Amino acid sequence: MNVFLAAPEIALLTAACAILLFDAFLPQRRQVAYALTLLSLGVAAVLNFSLLGGDAVGYAFGGMYVTDAMSALLKVFAYLTVGLALVYAQGYVRDRGMWQGEFLTLALFVALGLSVMISANNLLLIYLGLELQALALYALVGLRRDHARATEAAMKYFILGALASGFLLYGMSMLYGATGTLDINALGQAVAKTRPDMKMALVLGTVFIVAGLAFKLGAVPFHMWVPDVYHGAPTAVTLLIGSAPKLAAFAIAYRMLVEGLLPVAVDWQQMLLVLAVGSLALGNLVAIAQTNLKRMLAYSTIGQVGFLLLAMASGIVAGASPALNTLATVNAWSAGMFYAITYALTALVAFGVMLLLARAGHECEEIADLAGLNKRSPWLAGVMAVAMFSLAGIPPLVGFYGKLVVLQALLGAGYLWLAVAAVLFSLIGAYYYLRVVKVMYFDAPGDGAAPLAAAQDARVALLVNGAALLVLGIFPQGLMALCTQATVKALGG
Repeated sequence: MNVFLAAPEIALLTAACAILLFDAFLPQRRQVAYALTLLSLGVAAVLNFSLLGGDAVGYAFGGMYVTDAMSALLKVFAYLTVGLALVYAQGYVRDRGMWQGEFLTLALFVALGLSVMISANNLLLIYLGLELQALALYALVGLRRDHARATEAAMKYFILGALASGFLLYGMSMLYGATGTLDINALGQAVAKTRPDMKMALVLGTVFIVAGLAFKLGAVPFHMWVPDVYHGAPTAVTLLIGSAPKLAAFAIAYRMLVEGLLPVAVDWQQMLLVLAVGSLALGNLVAIAQTNLKRMLAYSTIGQVGFLLLAMASGIVAGASPALNTLATVNAWSAGMFYAITYALTALVAFGVMLLLARAGHECEEIADLAGLNKRSPWLAGVMAVAMFSLAGIPPLVGFYGKLVVLQALLGAGYLWLAVAAVLFSLIGAYYYLRVVKVMYFDAPGDGAAPLAAAQDARVALLVNGAALLVLGIFPQGLMALCTQATVKALGG
């Protein structure tokens, strides 16, 4: 058993426990704990980055844990996302009494849960990673105990998250009952040989699996928790919820649907298409009516998840029987991976600007709070405009290329009407993104406007993050090649 394959997870777990002890005995040295948190995330990212060029697929813990190019790429960006979220959040959490060892430790446990989910090769390990990440996020949402709205959001998130976990667990039990295995590699083979009398249990299990994944992604009609949790949670925690978990959700969707349930792809593909269209429609239409920026971005997330689901569903060519390692499958899932990664980076910028604009006694949550931002801080208004244009899919930003590759995958799979619908809903979505830009550049600053006072490292990180959206939009080939290579190796492995 090669335990060293799980070195990134071991490093994160060790760091989380060490930082908790460090903070208990030396609470006055919290800045050191913060630096150690970022260092541990950096070390874990470097350990995974070294695996990107390799062709080998490694297994540990009796085949329950897998390392391949896909897991390495997604984990690098997951650690990067969590690290940047902590950099942006430091001033915000200090002003609100949340700058504690618990905040840093829980953030590391979120990263650890994401990492376990991405590398899970067993249904039980997927569930354990999911619960580790979810429990840490529940605690983070309710960490600000003096804020009633945060407590309410934590309760809603916990109750609905438990329901989603129950869906997934019940679906996994149905699959185990139909196939007799929890191993994902063996599951794919067993599903293809399932007896006719077990077909109904297999389909029912697939329905619950897709429903559980839809809950975690925030897809319609399982989206009800997203606006309330985004709005009620502290903005620093909203940033964590709205970015990195999408990468892990994409990974477990691939592991379970493609590696484990490809023989019943015709069933789950239709479900994904319905979820995608519903998410595109509701997310983009309801976002228009929002005046609260966090709720607008919540519904925006639902619409963006619709695009991600379209990429996943287009891996099977219309009217064709499911086939592994086809061009359509590679194009679809590599496009989905590219979209998930670039969306996480874009969400970091949007919420990062909100965090830098917030100050003690004032939350930057309403769209009106951005009024006249260009006059107060031109560079911050520019970075926010880049994020909004990218989310709207305007060239040459990376959001345009992300939508383009998803549309190409849809057309390649023969879903012309879905591509047309996706473009129409994107045009509708452009309205509320451009409205934010209009408020920043053409509205007069409000009476409560204050100059920007943020840490230098947060400013630099935000500028680099915003520049990455432009650079990846102009030169997307490198990241797209990594996504394609990772998908090909995962399919071949």
